[in-house]
Amino acid sequence: MRSLAARGRRGAVLTILAAIGLAITGYLLAVRWLGEVPACGPVRGCDTVAASPYATVAGLPVALFGVGFSVVLVALTAAWWRRADRRALQGAYALGLVGVVAVGYLTFIEVVVLEAICIWCVSYAITVVAGWLLAIGAVRGTA
Repeated sequence: MRSLAARGRRGAVLTILAAIGLAITGYLLAVRWLGEVPACGPVRGCDTVAASPYATVAGLPVALFGVGFSVVLVALTAAWWRRADRRALQGAYALGLVGVVAVGYLTFIEVVVLEAICIWCVSYAITVVAGWLLAIGAVRGTA
């Protein structure tokens, strides 16, 4: 019974993190398609990151890839949480690893190449890394 409750808590947190990531990338994609700059508040750098050549891949906004990634991640984490589908958890873990590599690369570009930080990008990276770390524990059976 304890593992069921732990899976429930961890599954809920994983799904919520993925949904927050989806909301962030959805916002960034909408702003991009509207031709606007993400609101950064007192932190500056979103405009630099959004206007950089690194904001697109093959002519498509990077945020579009983030939306796709997040939609799949929400589906996988919800499947594990609600149906105890271990394959969904393993898929979320594997996809999370790809996400960690991607946000690591993009964060490197922000800091080293562009010398600008987008708070939205950092927030998204936090959701991806935190979700992947939780998935590691769940895959290892510590949930």
